[in-house]
Amino acid sequence: MALHDELTAVQRCVDELVRTVGRLERQAGDQLAGVDIRRVRTDTDRLSESVALLRSATVPPAPRGRPLRTDLVTISDTPYDRSLWTNAGDCDDEGLGARDRRAP
Repeated sequence: MALHDELTAVQRCVDELVRTVGRLERQAGDQLAGVDIRRVRTDTDRLSESVALLRSATVPPAPRGRPLRTDLVTISDTPYDRSLWTNAGDCDDEGLGARDRRAP
């Protein structure tokens, strides 16, 4: 899974945690009205902000279906100079060895 997908999954989990803590806070009412529930609320909010910062720091993936365009190189249709491949003298054919010798 890509980094962007992982961060999206984490964001969903943190969002669900924030919603669950909110429901807990409403249902418990006065029973959990002390410092502990405020600390949990603050921690979940801070975690949500931290994940949002991580997501904003990453580069979003390129759209699918469209390849990234690189600089195009124009190749001429004119034939190459044949002297490049004939009678090179000291050059061997790559992978074939010298002209006057046989391959092993």
